[in-house]
This record gives sequence, C-alpha cells and structure tokens, in this order.
Amino acid sequence: MLTTTTTRLLEPAELDAARAVLDREPVANAFVASRVAVAGLDPWRLGGELWGWYAGGRLTSLCYAGANLVPVCATPEAVRGFAERARRAGRRCSSIVGPAEPTAELWSLLEPAWGPAREVRARQPLMVTTSVPAAVEPDPLVRRIRKDEMDLIMPACVAMFTEEVGVSPLAGDGGLLYQARVAELVGGGRSFARVENGEVVFKAEIGAATPQACQIQGVWVAPEHRGRGLSETGLAAVLQYALREVAPVVSLYVNDFNTVARAAYRRVGFREVGAFMSVLF
Repeated sequence: MLTTTTTRLLEPAELDAARAVLDREPVANAFVASRVAVAGLDPWRLGGELWGWYAGGRLTSLCYAGANLVPVCATPEAVRGFAERARRAGRRCSSIVGPAEPTAELWSLLEPAWGPAREVRARQPLMVTTSVPAAVEPDPLVRRIRKDEMDLIMPACVAMFTEEVGVSPLAGDGGLLYQARVAELVGGGRSFARVENGEVVFKAEIGAATPQACQIQGVWVAPEHRGRGLSETGLAAVLQYALREVAPVVSLYVNDFNTVARAAYRRVGFREVGAFMSVLF
C-alpha cells in the first residue's frame, strides 16, 4: 500500500540537502540541478515544486513537479511515494522524463490514473563527451544568436519542436511559454545557429547547465539542407563553446530509433552512458 508519510514539499532551509542529492548524478540531474541553481526551492521561480523522499529522516530522493515530472536519484520506495503524491494531485505536467528505470516504474504506477499517454519513448540513450574530436572540424559559421534575432530563430525552434515532439509548441497558450524559454536561452548566450541567406539551416542550444555538466538540446537541420554533414560540424562547434565556457562534461539524449542521429553523435565523440525515458501527454 502506498504511503505519503515520508514524502513532502522541500522547505527553503533544505537547499543544501537538495543540492547534495543532485550532485550524486550531475549528468543525469542536470535539468533539475540547473533550475535549482537559479531559483533555489521557491516554487514560483522554480516553475514547479520539488518533492523530497526521506529515509530515516534523511533526504535521499527528489522529484521535480512542474511542466515535466522528473524523478531524481529515486529509489523504488521513493518512486512509489512520488507516484502516490502525483496521483492525488492530478496530472499537471505535459511529460514525465528521467532516468529510464525509475521513470518506467513511476509511469507504471501513474498510468491507471493518468493514461493513456500520447507517446511513450521507453529508451533514449544518454550520451556524454568531454572533448571535441579532431576528426570533426567545428563549423566556423555556427554562432550565437543575438537578442534582436528572435524572429530569425523562432521558426526553426518551432519546426524542430513539432518534428521531435509531434505537436506544435504554439498550441494552448499561443506559444507564450515556449517563446519565453527560447528568449531565455538566446539572452543567456546559449542558442546557436548557422545562418545562410537569412535562413537558419542548423541550430542547437545549450539547455540545462551547471558547473559540473550541461546538456545540448534541440539539434536540428532544415530538411532541405540535410545530407550535407551540417549536424556533425555544427554540433562540434556548439560542443566547443560548451566545453570552453560552460562545463567540463556535455551530455544529450536521443531517441533510440533515431539511428542516424546516434551515429552522428558518436562521430562527434559522444558515448552512451545510460538511458532516459519520456512519457508524452
């Protein structure tokens, strides 16, 4: 029988304890760790709640509950506690994302109440690298997108998101939240693109970022420019920025069925170290 006696919303004074949990797996936890680094534990600034699982009175596992539901260093007992809390609260997220094993268990407990999902991506290899391989020359035309170039980058971002997720990010609120996120990345100097004749032909972002690790996301090549090797040289350029200016370890995760992308990432030096899982609503 599920119990909620050892799960609760974290209090501000527990920030150091939360960071200690996040630091146990800095690559896998980069998304939540980056949010906590900026916003602390304040739900309004964090964009969601951070739940804690306590064993013997000590914080051992976390779960971020915002636009995504993300288990963090979650033991089987913690997953059951988080699932019960999430079930009682009702679904407020658009996806469940995290390390494959605890995410699969979390979804198995929530599916009777929250299902069916629009799509379940059961295995998304998590890949990392700490260097740019000499075999791939970084594209010298890949550059940071400026704050005054939002109109240039947004169509490419929308196209990538729609192709990757299966729905447009402009649905619902007209894209206000998505546009704000893109603007945040552009403003932080973490949005990159190759522009030819006023058109974005390659783009990628450095999304989650902490001093320990960062995550590249949104890798996309315009359909009419695919087959030119732009994803590899472009990614090498972004990787160069990331390693030099952001963190010593760079990660990304990719759908297991996307064999072309996985091969390209391996050529740029990424290796598989685990797997994520995503449940999309």
